[in-house]
Amino acid sequence: MRIQLKGRAGLAADEELLARVEKKLEKVAKQVSPLAECKIELREERGEQVADGALKLKGVTLRARETGSDAAHAVNLVADDLARQVKKHRDKRRARREAHRAAAQHHAV
Repeated sequence: MRIQLKGRAGLAADEELLARVEKKLEKVAKQVSPLAECKIELREERGEQVADGALKLKGVTLRARETGSDAAHAVNLVADDLARQVKKHRDKRRARREAHRAAAQHHAV
């Protein structure tokens, strides 16, 4: 999975924060294609750090936005949210596949 981290409005996306994002998204990276793209944008709004995340998968884009007292906290929340969404998406696809397979076997009998 390719990860892109971008800072806006004076917030810098340094190497330490990028390393933290990569570590936090390891669990997600194992569940998605290596071609998946994850873009995380950091900015400051009303004194709080805001992290917007978009994970582009084949056929779907999962999005998350979280605020926190510092950028690292906001990024952790976004990573957790994206992990939850990826799991839900995979479970939904697996259920559809199994239902389709069961219907095909039932029809063949």
